[in-house]
Amino acid sequence: MEFTIHNQVLGLAFLFAVIMGAVANKTNFCTMGAVSDWVNMGDTGRLRAWLFAMAVALIGVLALEFFGVLTLGTDTFPPYRTANFAWLRYVLGGVMFGIGMTLASGCGNKTLIRIGGGNLKSVVVLAIAMVAAYAMLWTDFFNVAFMSWMQPTIVDLSARNIESQEIGAIIGGLAGVEDVSKLHLIVGGIVAFALLAFIFKSRDFRSSFDNILGGLVVGLAVIGGWWITGGSMGTAWKEWADFASEVPSRVATQSYTFISPMGDTARYLMDPAQLSLVNFGVVALAGVIVGSLLWALVSRSFRFEWFRSGSDFVTHGIGAVLMGVGGVLSMGCTIGQAVTGMSTLALGSLLTFLSIVFGSALTMKIQYYMLDEQGFLGAFRSSLADFRLLPAKKTAA
Repeated sequence: MEFTIHNQVLGLAFLFAVIMGAVANKTNFCTMGAVSDWVNMGDTGRLRAWLFAMAVALIGVLALEFFGVLTLGTDTFPPYRTANFAWLRYVLGGVMFGIGMTLASGCGNKTLIRIGGGNLKSVVVLAIAMVAAYAMLWTDFFNVAFMSWMQPTIVDLSARNIESQEIGAIIGGLAGVEDVSKLHLIVGGIVAFALLAFIFKSRDFRSSFDNILGGLVVGLAVIGGWWITGGSMGTAWKEWADFASEVPSRVATQSYTFISPMGDTARYLMDPAQLSLVNFGVVALAGVIVGSLLWALVSRSFRFEWFRSGSDFVTHGIGAVLMGVGGVLSMGCTIGQAVTGMSTLALGSLLTFLSIVFGSALTMKIQYYMLDEQGFLGAFRSSLADFRLLPAKKTAA
């Protein structure tokens, strides 16, 4: 194939993903692990690493926008700043994804990292999640199962003179501000400062090289994705695609996310001769696996792992389905929405992030109470009581 701007974009996307995969494996950067550490042990180290990735990505995007290198509108993939605020989609998809990643022992990114480290369970999880994501993206399943009844719940912000769901635009629209570009930078700066203040308040985090490195590299990778697809190279990439004889898929300003690419990868594997189906997400998915594998080999940590039992297989399979469906429904995962999406200051990304954390934390609580020989309903009630969503059970005097 002739070496074109398309190859350059995909080559850089792959390279950044390799670095991200290697560092995530080395530092044990894991969003599900972050929730688990917080819920089960009160340890916020990996949670702060996750938030640090968000802060780094947000600061990078603000800088690129301020210097005119990048302009993020409502036409990115996915459309984070769309004026169609599908709040129910974000909440339901986020909760489903949070439950799924807990049952499957890791989010989409962690699944790829585990594969690179030799985890065969994660190969099965990836295969099932790919099928589920493919069904959501490339069949009528999404429209029939979800959009048919969710459509009336979508709020059209443009009808309220709000141009997008970017938080600064919402505040500006409600306040009647005509030029919200400066307001966006101000709000973004405040959010970034607040995140950094919370993150580095912890002495344990400040002393953890791995947590700082993991969050920094993931955040920088997201910035890199935005830069190569939305900067001058991205402009040339899109112009080339307009005149290419075989139009590549998903040529849009975007950065790293790992559930939709699973569906796109399944689509490509069904027709591997169709190289135009190899897009940003497909090479990103492959890059994380390769980077993780390289680190596993260098550090001699490569280990094969398989399911402990049939029930372990079923649990992971259910989790994979929920991740594939929930991740597409919410338009992103713990990286795609909670880091890449949050870097755009989209309200839907914030809502998805909170929903994922809630779904994961609730699942962990239920699993804990069921170990105490409580039935599912009893464990569910006790878990909601822990989150103060139900009154606590009264104990006998």
